[in-house]
Amino acid sequence: METIYTATFLGMDYPTIWFLVIGGLFSGYGILDGFDLGAGAWHLFFRKEKSRRIALNAIGPVWDGNEVWLVIGGGALFAGFPVVYASMFSAMYIPFMLFLAFLIFRAVSIEFRSKEDMKWWRRLWDISYSISSAMLAVLLGVVMGNVLQGIALGPGYEFTGHWLDFINPYSVLVGITTLALFMMHGAIYLTMKTEGKLYERLKGLLIKSIIVFVVLYILVTLYTLIFIPHLSDRFRQHPELFVVPLLAFLSIANVPRLATKGKYLMAFVFSSLTLSLLMILVAIELFPVMVLSTIDPRYNITIYNAASSEKALGIMLTITAIGGPLVLLYTFFVYRTFWGKVKLDENSY
Repeated sequence: METIYTATFLGMDYPTIWFLVIGGLFSGYGILDGFDLGAGAWHLFFRKEKSRRIALNAIGPVWDGNEVWLVIGGGALFAGFPVVYASMFSAMYIPFMLFLAFLIFRAVSIEFRSKEDMKWWRRLWDISYSISSAMLAVLLGVVMGNVLQGIALGPGYEFTGHWLDFINPYSVLVGITTLALFMMHGAIYLTMKTEGKLYERLKGLLIKSIIVFVVLYILVTLYTLIFIPHLSDRFRQHPELFVVPLLAFLSIANVPRLATKGKYLMAFVFSSLTLSLLMILVAIELFPVMVLSTIDPRYNITIYNAASSEKALGIMLTITAIGGPLVLLYTFFVYRTFWGKVKLDENSY
């Protein structure tokens, strides 16, 4: 039996507000760590040692701070919707554990790479760093693909499927598309941080990544409309919501237009906006459901049957209202401090 929530803020009940807060946190993580992962996925495309060091130092001051958004988002999900947290980890234990392992390898690769001068040593950690970054992006997409199409939840919101159910055509397609999106996002960021021959090479790689992402995005859209029609039900019921996919399309189209004009900062803004709009699309398609059951709609996990108590949500919302601006201020300070082109020195990676 679902709990009745009476407290409201700005006309919304606490579970709805907390749903938006968590969505905002994961959107922030996608935007910030997305370009880190994209830059890492490009790493092996740079052949020269200097180019790899420049690309690595472009994210050096910010990559670990960007991961804070993932920690906060995961903590907020656990505190606000513990049922979702428990069911998701039960259903997708393997991809989450792989994600954690690749996070560790990525961090170790960044820190260990420059500890020794041997070529084989640096080559080893270059491979580890690049593969880890790419796999993190793919796994994020795989999880998102499974959330969109639903998982086998039975009575008690327990996972009743096979442990390899997370590997399916739609989730793999979404995973590859996520990698392409992050690589486009990362290439834009690297163009803002580099100059010379590496800058010229990145301009070409950026155009290729845009083409690949657009093609994959179209494939995901067609697959969704044909094989997962329930995701478009909300838009059929409320045609005014079509403004969101329209804005997403315009945002995507603006990226190559700005990139060809050399306006990479604005291209980065629209790339970030694209990520945000795609997350908003997911929220619209699912709300108020957080995890769809492929067995029976009765076992869907919603923001109401999964939320913590009203008192707990109210207290956490107060903490978020205080801590959120501090995190944003810190993020702004770090990026403002390390703004500009990368210059290598004795303290560089």
